[in-house]
Amino acid sequence: MMFAPHLHAQSPDQISNYIKTYKSLAIAEMQRTGIPASIILAQGIHETQAGTSDLVIASNNHFGIKCKDNWNGKVVYHDDDARGECFRSYTAAADSYRDHSDFLINSPRYAFLFKLNPEDYESWAYGLKKAGYATNIKYSEILIRLIHEYDLQKYSFIALGKLPPEQSDSAFIANETKRETVQGFFDTTQIKTNTDVSYPEGQFSINFAKVIYARSGTSLLVLSNQYNIPLARLLEFNDLKEEDVLVNDQLIFLQRKRKIGSTEYHVTQTGESMYIICQAEGIRYESILELNHLVPGEEPAPGEKIYLQSMAGTKPVLRNTGIMKTGISAR
Repeated sequence: MMFAPHLHAQSPDQISNYIKTYKSLAIAEMQRTGIPASIILAQGIHETQAGTSDLVIASNNHFGIKCKDNWNGKVVYHDDDARGECFRSYTAAADSYRDHSDFLINSPRYAFLFKLNPEDYESWAYGLKKAGYATNIKYSEILIRLIHEYDLQKYSFIALGKLPPEQSDSAFIANETKRETVQGFFDTTQIKTNTDVSYPEGQFSINFAKVIYARSGTSLLVLSNQYNIPLARLLEFNDLKEEDVLVNDQLIFLQRKRKIGSTEYHVTQTGESMYIICQAEGIRYESILELNHLVPGEEPAPGEKIYLQSMAGTKPVLRNTGIMKTGISAR
């Protein structure tokens, strides 16, 4: 059960200062987990009395999360429903924001919220109350009023890439995404994107498959909600294995890619991996490897032909190995 602070009127300046201080954390958490930044900020404002409550000052606990049996970190004791109740204590506000998101995303009773449109903060607010997040009967209305009065919805739009980030947010979000690694068949932190290619905004097609160009820091969970595609399917469509945020700008397919490409072959450019090629050509990763006698982790040297429609006669020269074509299948 969450801590429900006694309501005291906070000045607009105090609330504005809280938003200015913590908006970047809310944006980063929305991109990581899909929880609307507007909701996160409204909850933080309300739970901490805009950063002035005794609990947040003593513990950096912005969401009133009590210790529970599974908490092994530092604690503080605070009067709430009973005297001297145990609350989690955090080294920094960022730890509290992350723990709050993890609490929601890992609790079955809140699972239905993640099927909602992330822009629909009203449904999120009423859903939190329905799931028992707070005992205050006006909890939903309080969150909605804060979002309206302080235009918190714009931070959700920033997280979704529908509004440009404010300058202070850009640097923070770039820092946060460096902490995350998407593990597919390779480490995406090693990807080099082709800056000469310009993709259109919104949804388009490559090799008869629907695709978007997503920016670094975008949450795959947010995209799955936005396009009404189960997260597991979105990962499968893009040959990824784990839920996370994107470390680099990249193409994200909204339906299964084809087994063959629309052209005969692709000539490898400097810095391109087989994964980048399979995304650029709209062909499945396992298919492009099979057509070219490769296994996961083998990368062709620049200038090599990668066959997209038929079996290659030889395995391509591999990057940094000097291995020459032999005319013998490497399968």
